[in-house]
Amino acid sequence: MKRILIIDDDMDMCNLLSRFLQRKGFETDIAHTGNKGIAKFKESKFDIVLCDFRLGDKEGREVLQELKTIDPRAIVIIITGYSDIKTAIDVIKAGAFDYITKPMIPDEVLNVINKSLNEPGANEPHASAEKKPRISTAENGEFLKGQDPSTRDLYKQIELVAPTNYSVILYGESGTGKEVFARTIHQNSERKNRPFIAMDCGTLSKELAGSELFGHVKGAFTGALSDKEGHFELANGGTLFLDEVANLSYEIQAALLRVIQERKFKRVGGVKEIDLDVRIIVASNENLQESYRKGKFREDLFHRFNEFSIILPPLRNRKEDIPLFAEFFLNKANAELNKKTDVEGFDDEVMEIFKNYSWPGNLRELRNVIRRATLLTPEGFISSKVLPSEISESNLYPVYEETPHALNHHLTNNRGNDLKNAASQAEYDTIMNVLRQVNFNKSKAAEILKIDRKTLYNKIKSYESQQ
Repeated sequence: MKRILIIDDDMDMCNLLSRFLQRKGFETDIAHTGNKGIAKFKESKFDIVLCDFRLGDKEGREVLQELKTIDPRAIVIIITGYSDIKTAIDVIKAGAFDYITKPMIPDEVLNVINKSLNEPGANEPHASAEKKPRISTAENGEFLKGQDPSTRDLYKQIELVAPTNYSVILYGESGTGKEVFARTIHQNSERKNRPFIAMDCGTLSKELAGSELFGHVKGAFTGALSDKEGHFELANGGTLFLDEVANLSYEIQAALLRVIQERKFKRVGGVKEIDLDVRIIVASNENLQESYRKGKFREDLFHRFNEFSIILPPLRNRKEDIPLFAEFFLNKANAELNKKTDVEGFDDEVMEIFKNYSWPGNLRELRNVIRRATLLTPEGFISSKVLPSEISESNLYPVYEETPHALNHHLTNNRGNDLKNAASQAEYDTIMNVLRQVNFNKSKAAEILKIDRKTLYNKIKSYESQQ
């Protein structure tokens, strides 16, 4: 029998909810304060926690965080009378499975509870990868939904925002699948039968950006030999995805802001106004809030885009997904190469290397590595011999999980005023700048710095010891 803990300072609500759930075959327990609920959770095992957002001694968000500290796999459903989407965003991002608004409808409560129990990974250390996600994905053979806890949290956020018309910012490193997730949001929206148009802002020149976005009329500029529809016009009624939006010039940002505000635009050189109905999803591997603070991005445009933001975790933080994606890309490579004998899988050593490698190029790098390895493997299993040297040799040295922010405070407590410390700080700054430029690919960084990788690892280790 599944056990449910109800944390709510409304005694009547607790009793009613408890009796209803008991009639449905659940065992229940009640706590009327956040602290008592946390204490009961520590003492006994519960399959699900229903927690009110407003408690006398704590907020539901605080209780959620403490329960997740006790058991990261805890299933927590937040009850709130504040049914605005911001509350939902906050609790979902904090790790809640879902939320229910007051006044509660019994069937809705039961539906959310049953949904949580059917979630892959619910109270199980190793969930079946065969269970399908609750939302449709941009699969059609090109995409696989992972099962890592961070991936499941990501899809909860997508499920929440997809049905709305909110603008969305997707943050993520190169290769994390930003366009795939943008398509997934589109496919789970009311616009799914309308166009999805993707545009890479990083490839646009300042001169052609206006034409690409808004279109042009014949004769608008030299080379405009005919009328052309821009991306906004092509996406009208659907979704426009702007990748690497931080690369747009300040002038184009101003034009973009006017279009978003007025919901009308003109083609370059045109006089006719075109009404606009488009949802905008943007992606960036830069923090746009930091960019506008530095004057590189318009603050007003940032706030237009920032109705909802999602951070896509890098592959190195989704280790449970690596075997799934490796098999997925292997099957695709086998189908693509159409060899007489398919490659069967991976040596245990290879999978261990994959799990310990930092994957600076994320899913795109994993896909390319497996395509190459499949080509070089006549039959049987992929071995470490066919992996690129920067991957196969990565286990020879200690693995440091540094990120663009993880090393920021090294040496700061040990600078002093002497020349030796000043030189050490300058060396550290140089290494960090190069690492950022190559997205923390240590092999590329070592090549640029003209040192071997072992020396680079040793220097990083030295800086860490000085924290």
